[in-house]
Parts: sequence; structure tokens; C-alpha cells
Amino acid sequence: MGKTLQKNPLYLCMFLLPTAAAFLIGFVIPFGIGIYLSFCKFKTMNNIKLIGIDNYVQVFSGDQVFGQSFWFTALFAIVSTIAINVIAFMVAVLLTRNFAGTNVFRTVFFMPNLMGGILLGTIWKILFNGILTNFKQTLTSNGTYGFVGLLILMIWQQVGYMMIIYVAGLQGVSDDIKEAARIDGANDKQILFKITIPLVMPSISMCTFLTITNGFKLFDQNLSLTGGEPMHNTEMLALNIYNTFYGRVGYMGVGQAKAVVFFLLVGAIAILQLKLTQSKEAD
Repeated sequence: MGKTLQKNPLYLCMFLLPTAAAFLIGFVIPFGIGIYLSFCKFKTMNNIKLIGIDNYVQVFSGDQVFGQSFWFTALFAIVSTIAINVIAFMVAVLLTRNFAGTNVFRTVFFMPNLMGGILLGTIWKILFNGILTNFKQTLTSNGTYGFVGLLILMIWQQVGYMMIIYVAGLQGVSDDIKEAARIDGANDKQILFKITIPLVMPSISMCTFLTITNGFKLFDQNLSLTGGEPMHNTEMLALNIYNTFYGRVGYMGVGQAKAVVFFLLVGAIAILQLKLTQSKEAD
């Protein structure tokens, strides 16, 4: 098969064509149109007016809620990334030890990741409000409640998925290396920080990338759990863009400009994070 593809590149193009067409139609073209619309003012696609960088000027100088949403999202992404990865790694370490029922526990931890964000947000909203009403409060009474609620929901949903990646990484660490370290006098703490963690850095890089991007992109859980209340204090960037585009008449261009800024921001942070974590990977 390989020799046939080398002799006849046309066959290779035929195999690549469906995927390339789907990528072009589903991503490249809409993305290009979106960038163009960010420089326009419009209400429908039939009355587009090119206005230059006015939308971007309004994003950075005339929208305080967008800045507030950015700092809230950044804080949430940092805290959730640390919490999810620490908890997931600890659970993975426990579930790679030889005791009965490890596969059952792995399945139980992973199951929340299979549930939709809207459903999870609705369920946890009922639970949180049921507790807070005993103190004459609700989830949207205070921005702190909303932040903590989102954090708990995110941890509960994502820990199982990250745990599976860490389990795969930990299973790739040879027991012979650990045994040699113990013979040389290393204790469990030294083995963990000097051997295990450096050897599973590829898994750490992947999990950190996924959690930090998921933290910045969080939308459906935010919409169903708090809706950005109170007073936009728990409104994350994705929800702010949605509310700008669909909730304010004549602001579709501004919402599109926010989406472009959001894409560049998340892309830059993800690339920086990958470079930092991959530089720590053991050869």
C-alpha cells in the first residue's frame, strides 16, 4: 500500500481530499469570514458595512465588562488548572497501585466527563442553592459563591479525564527504575519528585494544556450554573462574547471582534504553556 501511494501521489490526494474539504468548509472559511466581520458593523448578513478597527477600539476602551470577564476567567483558569491536575495526579497514583477494584474506581471517576455541561450546571445549581438557602443565600448572591461553584463543578467533571492520561503516563514508568532508586537509598518522596514526575512530564504537559484551555473556553457550565450573575461578576469570556453578539442589538461586530481577540489570547497562552512544560520533559 505504501509503495502504491509513493508511486501514485494521486491516490494520496484522494484519501486526503474528504478531510481537507471538511476542514476547509468547517473551519478555514468560517474563520476567515469571522475575521472579516470583526471589522464590520452588521445586523444581518445582508447589511454589512466595513468600519475598520472601530469594533476593536470599542472592545479595549469602551467595554469594562469584557475586562472584568477576562480577569475572572484568567483567575478561574489558573486555579482550576492547578486544582484539577493536582487532584487528578494524586488519584492516578492511588489507582496505579495493586488493589482490588481499581478499574471500577477509574470508571466512576471518569463518568462525570461524559455528561453535558448544561446538564451538569443545572444539577449543581440545584444542589448549591439547596445548601445556600439554609443560610438565606443563593449561588448568584455573591460572585465568590459563583466562582467556587464553577470551580467545584469543573473539578468534578474534569478530574476523571485527566486521571486517565496520568494513569497511562504512570504505567509507562518502569518499576526497575524505582527499585534501583530505593536500593540507592531514595525514599518515596524523592522517588516521586525526582523520578516519577520528570518521567510523566509529557502527560503533565498534555493535561495542563487541556485544563487551561478548557478553563478559558468554559461556556455551557457558566451559562447554566450562574448565567454571569450577579452583575456580570461571574461572566466568563465565552459567555461575555455570546451575550454581546446575541444580547445587544447592533453589537454583533463588537462580539465578533471579541471572538477574534479571545482566539488569539487562548492560542498564545496555550502555546506558551506548552513551551514551558515541554522544556521540563525528561529526555
